[in-house]
Amino acid sequence: MIERQGSGLWERFGAAMTDTPLMLAGDFATPTREQWEAEVLKVLNRRRPEGKELTIDQALSRLRTSTVDGLTIEPLYTEAVAPLGLPGAMPFTRGATVRDAGVAWDVRALHEDADVAFTNAEVLADLQRGATSIWLRTGEGAIAVEDVAAALAGVNPALAPIAFSSSTDQVAAAKALAAFWKAAGATGARGNLGLDALALAARTGEKVDLTPHAVWVQAAMAELPGVRALTVDVLPYDDAGAGDVDQLAFAIATGVAYLRDLEAAGVSAADAFGQLEFRVSANADEFLTIARLRALRRLWARVGEVSGVPEDARGAIQHAVTSWRMITRDDPYVNLLRGTIATFSAAVGGAESITCLPFDTAVGLPDDFSRRMARNTQLVAAEESNIGRVSDAAGGSWYVESLTDQLATHAWAAFQEIEAAGGMVAALESGLVAERIAATVADRTKRLATRKQPITGVSMFPMKDEQPVAAKPRPAVTLAGLKAARDAEVFEAVRDRAAAGEKPKVFLACLGARRDFGGREMFTNNVLLVGGIDFPGSEGGTPEEIAAQAAASGAKMAILCSSAKVYATQAIEVATALKGAGVETVYLAGRKTEIGAEDTSVIDGEVFDGMDVVAFLEGALDRIGVAK
Repeated sequence: MIERQGSGLWERFGAAMTDTPLMLAGDFATPTREQWEAEVLKVLNRRRPEGKELTIDQALSRLRTSTVDGLTIEPLYTEAVAPLGLPGAMPFTRGATVRDAGVAWDVRALHEDADVAFTNAEVLADLQRGATSIWLRTGEGAIAVEDVAAALAGVNPALAPIAFSSSTDQVAAAKALAAFWKAAGATGARGNLGLDALALAARTGEKVDLTPHAVWVQAAMAELPGVRALTVDVLPYDDAGAGDVDQLAFAIATGVAYLRDLEAAGVSAADAFGQLEFRVSANADEFLTIARLRALRRLWARVGEVSGVPEDARGAIQHAVTSWRMITRDDPYVNLLRGTIATFSAAVGGAESITCLPFDTAVGLPDDFSRRMARNTQLVAAEESNIGRVSDAAGGSWYVESLTDQLATHAWAAFQEIEAAGGMVAALESGLVAERIAATVADRTKRLATRKQPITGVSMFPMKDEQPVAAKPRPAVTLAGLKAARDAEVFEAVRDRAAAGEKPKVFLACLGARRDFGGREMFTNNVLLVGGIDFPGSEGGTPEEIAAQAAASGAKMAILCSSAKVYATQAIEVATALKGAGVETVYLAGRKTEIGAEDTSVIDGEVFDGMDVVAFLEGALDRIGVAK
C-alpha cells in the first residue's frame, strides 16, 4: 500500500519536477558592471565629505592589489576572450594529459634522513600506506650514496618510480640509482636520475657543468626507457626567494639550455623533451600556484612548437613540492594548513606528481607521525575530496585564466631578457639570477615586515604559550650558492632574542572603559606576542594609579591604548605620570594626531596597522635592554 502510494506521488510530482530546470538565480535580474560600480562608489564614498567623493577610476585603483612580481589583481573579472582549449592538447595550459579519474596523481614521498634503517622503514611504510613513488635526496647532510641500496631494500622498482636529487654529487647519485635498478632487474624501472647541472650550481655556487647530461640521457634512452635522466629543478630559486614570474622564466631558460646542449650531442628535441621533468614549488597562495603550473605548460609547449617537437609530446611533466620557504618553525601545526592548500593548488594546477613536505620540516628531520600527516594530506585530497578526478578544475575561471595569461606574458619577457644576457648558464654565473631574486626579496621583506603579507601563527595570531615540537636535528650543511631563507625567519629571530634571557615585558596602559581601548589592546597584544614580549597592564584608573601599576610591573616601556576621544583628555597626563614613575619609553596605539595637542614629545612612538613590525619589535627589545 505504501509503495503504491509513493509510486503515485512520483508519477504526479516527480516527473514534473525533473522536467523543469533548477534555476537558483532565475528570479534575479543579471547585474551589470555599471550597477556593481555604483555599489562600489556607495561603499567607498560613505564617509567622504561632499565634493571629495572618489571617481570610479580612483575607487578601482584602491581595490586593486599587486604581487611582488608586479602582477595586477583586479577587484572584478569578466569573461575571458581567449578560447579555453582542452586538457592534453596545445597549448597544454589545461594539462599535459587528460587526468585518469582512477589515478589522481603520483603521491611522491621525500626521504633524506641519513639513518639508513629509519629511512628504509619509512620508505616501505610510505609505499604500503598510500605513496606511489619515492624521492631520495643524497649527498652531504642526506643519504650517503653508498647507502642507496640499503635505503631502498625491499622496493620493487617495477611498481614504485624512484626520483633522485643531490646538492653535492649528482653523477654519483645517478650511478647509485642505476646500479640499484640493474641489481633489481631494470625491466619496468621508472623515475628520474636527477641530473640538473644548473640547480646544482645554484645550490653550491660552483661552475655549471653540463657534460654529464648527454651521457646519461643517451644511457637512459638506451637502457632505461621508462626513466627520465634530467630534472629542471626550480626549488633552489624558490628557496632563495624568487617570485612566480622568475621561477617560470628560470624554468623555461633552464629547459632551453638543456635542449641546446643535448642537440649539440646529437639528441633530437623530441627525445630531449621526453627526458625532462620540471620540479616546481607550490605554496599557500592557491591561485598563483594554480596559474603558475598552467602557465609553465603553455610556455614549454611554445618552446616545443618552435623546436619542432611533435604536438602530442610538448606537454611539461611537473613534480610539485610544497614550498620550503613558506614553512614556519614556530606554531608548526599551521603548516598542516599551508601544506593542504599547496597540495590542493598543485593538484588543481595539474601536477603529475606532488610532494607534501612534513609540517615539522623547519624544526628538524621529520618523524613517523609528521610523515604520515604529509602523506595523508594528499590521500584525503585525492581519494576523499575527489580533487584528482577532474582535469583543470580551475579552467574557465575568469580570474585564473587572466592570472595565467599575466604570468605567461611576464615570464616570457623575463625569459627573453635571460636569453639576451647569454642564456641561463651565463645569467646564473654572472649574478643576474641573484640580482633578480634580490629585487623580489627586498619587496617581499617589506610586505612581511609590515604584515601586508601575513604569516599566520608567526606575524599574525602567534600562540602565547607555545610548546616547541621536538625533532631530530638536521646535519649542518654549508653551501655557497643562492642563499635560502624561509619567510618566517626574520620573526623567528626576534622571538629567539626575546627568549634568550628573562622574558621581556611592555606595560599596556588601557585608558577609559573597555569599549574605548578593547580593539587597540587586542591589536597591541598581538604585535607584542609576535616578538615574544609579555604585556602586563592596567584598565582605567587615574594617571597616578596607572603609573604605580607600571612601576610595580618593572616594565621600562609602556604603550597607551584607547580611543581618540580618550587620548585627547588623558594621553599626555598619563604618559607624563608614567615617565615620572620610571618608565623610560611611552608609545601610543594609534597616531599622535589623535591626541589633538601641539606638544606630543612625551610620546616616543606609535603602534599602528601597516607599520614595520620587525623594526618596532627590535627597537622595543633595544629599549627594554635585551641583548642582541
